[in-house]
Amino acid sequence: MERESFMKITGLIDEVEKVVLGKREVVQLTIAALLADGHVLFEDVPGVGKTVMVKAIAKAVHGAFSRIQFTPDLLPSDILGVSIFNSQTNQFEFRKGPIFTNILLADEINRTTPRTQAALLEAMSESAVTIDGKTYPLSANFFVMATQNPIDYEGTYPLPEAQLDRFLFKLNIGYPSAADELKLMQSEPQTTQMIHQVIDSRELEVLKRQVEEVYIDEAVAKYALDLVRTSRMHESVALGVSPRGSIAFIRGAKAFAMTEGRLFVTPRDLQIIFPAVFSHRIQMKAARATTAQVTTILNEILDEVPVPVRR
Repeated sequence: MERESFMKITGLIDEVEKVVLGKREVVQLTIAALLADGHVLFEDVPGVGKTVMVKAIAKAVHGAFSRIQFTPDLLPSDILGVSIFNSQTNQFEFRKGPIFTNILLADEINRTTPRTQAALLEAMSESAVTIDGKTYPLSANFFVMATQNPIDYEGTYPLPEAQLDRFLFKLNIGYPSAADELKLMQSEPQTTQMIHQVIDSRELEVLKRQVEEVYIDEAVAKYALDLVRTSRMHESVALGVSPRGSIAFIRGAKAFAMTEGRLFVTPRDLQIIFPAVFSHRIQMKAARATTAQVTTILNEILDEVPVPVRR
């Protein structure tokens, strides 16, 4: 990797970390998802900095930003847009919805109905929106960061498997450490006004193309496959990671390697992103498995699969 590219990625992470204190790994994984052309789902309690992070990333990459607050009465047209009849031209005109942006914050995505959730499927997988038989392309850097409340919260709708599979990573920001929280309490409010542009859309597209050039050795790729296949055979898992998930696993590892300044993937890269890729893709046999139970299963899979050793 050219040193200039690595410096831009590091600068991007550093810039976002100005307003998200003490969460460098979460920021790094989020930037990796951006580079991998993926999307991120945050399952977290309110007030831990999700919205601030999204706005900071949008400003640091000089991208347009939209926010949609998902509610039970939200309609697909509220997201995608709607065709309106123009009496002067006697034609229907398409009014674009908030999904036509670079970086989209889908806030509390599991508070709306599955029908409205499904409006995001085509956009997240194909970067396009089809309305009335006509397809409208989205930005080449279209990036969704969604938040959801824990599923046991009142008034939530579980995301269907097809929707979950569109997210590259599922992350948890969590509460800051005592030292970082004390720093937050004693300092001026952290706002995105202090964020400066690090890269532009053209430079971001170049970095995305470089992800495809990251090398992965056959032994490391087989290690990733063994992790995927083991998830399908575990006695506590009803449905393991899909082939789409295995492809996302490799792409996410390549992007994460780039954030580490490398153009090759190591087993450690796979281990670091493993929970973020797998936690929302496996379905447990237990009806309402807790996060702790899923974490235990993922640790068992990591322990069971032998790590390739360089000879």
